Amino acid sequence: MKMLIGGKPVDGLDGSLLNIINPATSQVIDTVPNASREDVDRAVVIARKAQKQWARVPVYQRAEILKTFLSLVDQEKENLAQLLMSETGKPIYEARNEIANIPVAFNAFIEKAKHLYGDMIPNGLEAGQEKNLQFTQREPLGVIVCILPFNFPVDMFDHKVAPSLLAGNAVIVKPPHQNPLTVCRVAELLIKAGVGDGVIQVVTGEGPKTGSALVSHPGIDKITFTGSTAVGIEIAKAAAANLAHVSLELGGNDAFIVHEDADLDLVANEMTWGRMYNCGQICCASKRFLVHHQVKDKLLAKVIENVNALVLGSPEDENTQVACLISEEAAKKVEAQIKKTVEQGGKIVLGGKRTGAYLQPTILVDVPKDADVAKDMEIFGPVIPIIGFDTLEEAVEIANSSMYGLGSCIFSSNMKTTMNVASQLECGLVVINGSSSYRSFEMPFGGYKKSGIGNEGVLSTFYAVTRLKTVVLKNIFD
Repeated sequence: MKMLIGGKPVDGLDGSLLNIINPATSQVIDTVPNASREDVDRAVVIARKAQKQWARVPVYQRAEILKTFLSLVDQEKENLAQLLMSETGKPIYEARNEIANIPVAFNAFIEKAKHLYGDMIPNGLEAGQEKNLQFTQREPLGVIVCILPFNFPVDMFDHKVAPSLLAGNAVIVKPPHQNPLTVCRVAELLIKAGVGDGVIQVVTGEGPKTGSALVSHPGIDKITFTGSTAVGIEIAKAAAANLAHVSLELGGNDAFIVHEDADLDLVANEMTWGRMYNCGQICCASKRFLVHHQVKDKLLAKVIENVNALVLGSPEDENTQVACLISEEAAKKVEAQIKKTVEQGGKIVLGGKRTGAYLQPTILVDVPKDADVAKDMEIFGPVIPIIGFDTLEEAVEIANSSMYGLGSCIFSSNMKTTMNVASQLECGLVVINGSSSYRSFEMPFGGYKKSGIGNEGVLSTFYAVTRLKTVVLKNIFD
């Protein structure tokens, strides 16, 4: 598959390619260009010119074009889901869910775009301003680079691209190098729907080569990135050299707190699906399970029963609930993290075996509160490490000991207890009596500490992809 520059499928100028591998079969399913700095230069020049024209298109017309895009997506939804499944390794039902989110997201952003009003400051609110009228309006930033993660590439395309286009920006998408194919197809449909040549472009390639060229380019006005904290910090450094805006949604090690009065059947269900969906490869999935000692054994039995009931298998099997990770390398990393947790005192009571990119759902108990996983080691896989506690004060202390602060959750039958704990947790999202693996398109999503900068969602993204201008009508009143 080719990348998209200037509205057309193109090869890279230096001819280098990346193999796209189906992680479930280890078979090469396609290739994409590994774009060079020269490819990036070309895309940026085209984007800057195209953005000026796109910004003059009225919002209602941009909305109509995106609605045409949604009709094209509807016609292609099964093909898109099959492609996403094959390059990502997620079960087909999960792939269909992700494609089904496209109209949910785009329609929500379309509605918001039509109500992005400015403010008016009437005359006479302060001395000396009796004759003057001031009002504000939001204008596009310019050219926005959207760097997408492998775990939910289409969902993040929705979050970043829809509001950016509706606000009048041009967008250059850098999809994940492991699985860029579905993103390329979706972008093709936007072009087919009428988004102008160069307004939406896709530049494929690896982070150190293509990504670095994009984030350091002086022609970029904003970078919005979802990925690891280490890479996010490097992006922030590169953006600072050009004073480019950044939105960074980074790593997480969410705490899942279970008080002694919690509904254990609810807890077990939320723990199971919240950790095993997408094979545990979710930034806001709970990754540290803090359970009151009084209910730990009883809950463990329920969770083991739930996990054992999951259907493991090939992504293409309609019954599969847990498939493989994004790559064998990713599975090996999780395997090593399990081993390290065992070395630090944890005990495997279920799973732990790896075959290629497949890793058995794993449950560890007796994990010490000073183990790496209890603080800053983010396990991006189907692993449930259980850490016991005696008091809620101790649980909050463990939860807040991490450098991350993306999300968390608290389970208790007492709402006063949950709200008190929620107020003490240092993170951007707290879910009460539900897994932290929660994200609606409407909500502002973002973390504290080293989990990122800024928020994404219908409520907040437009303010991040526009700039505020104040217009003054001086001496307009007698």
